[in-house]
Amino acid sequence: MTRILLLGGVTEALAIARTLGPQHIYSLAGIGRVPSDLACQVRVGGYGGAEGLAAFIREQRIGLLLDATHPYAARISANAAQAAQISGVPCWALRRPAWQPQPGDDWREIADWAQLVQALQPFKRPLFTLGREPLQHLDEIPAEQFWTLRALDSYPGNPRCEVIGARGPFLIEDERALFERRQIDVLISKNSGSSATEPKLEVARERGVPVLILKRPELPEVDRSFVGVAELLAALGQLPNA
Repeated sequence: MTRILLLGGVTEALAIARTLGPQHIYSLAGIGRVPSDLACQVRVGGYGGAEGLAAFIREQRIGLLLDATHPYAARISANAAQAAQISGVPCWALRRPAWQPQPGDDWREIADWAQLVQALQPFKRPLFTLGREPLQHLDEIPAEQFWTLRALDSYPGNPRCEVIGARGPFLIEDERALFERRQIDVLISKNSGSSATEPKLEVARERGVPVLILKRPELPEVDRSFVGVAELLAALGQLPNA
């Protein structure tokens, strides 16, 4: 039997977890909701870096490490690849393709927060869809700007910032209403490649709103890489007693 440790983080990871039996483990960092209807085991929390993950792999006799974390979870992916190498097990990864700009898009790639601050200077009503990171900068909002932040959960804002707690998938009609209601003049986004959050890009295109795209981090080489769930599940089906 090949025992699988699945590191979750993207929507597709749950679809994979739903196919796994009770001998396998679905691991979550603890951010977001933990599913309660899975046949496989669910583990919540970190491991203490690559060495800690390698120790867990050996202790649990894991035969395959499957990285289905977010494209921007570069440190976790690096730890996974290193832990697999230390423990001598293969590491597979689900690598969701990035979005590509379409005709009519005005995308401007940014590398970090400092570059983002510079790129935001001409705008008044930005919509942030970067998760929780902008919360650390609420005291830095320029007087001429009002920020709208959208994250998985609601957090306190301030007089110059409203935080919206919401989870995808998002409907394009709702995104249109949000852009109109908040008079959004620039969108800030990671290039997650998720269909659940892609409608915001369609609305930005419709309205001629520029998009500041956070550059994807470099991810480590793994034994096998997959771009879709169906392809990955087919490969899992070839494993001995998976």
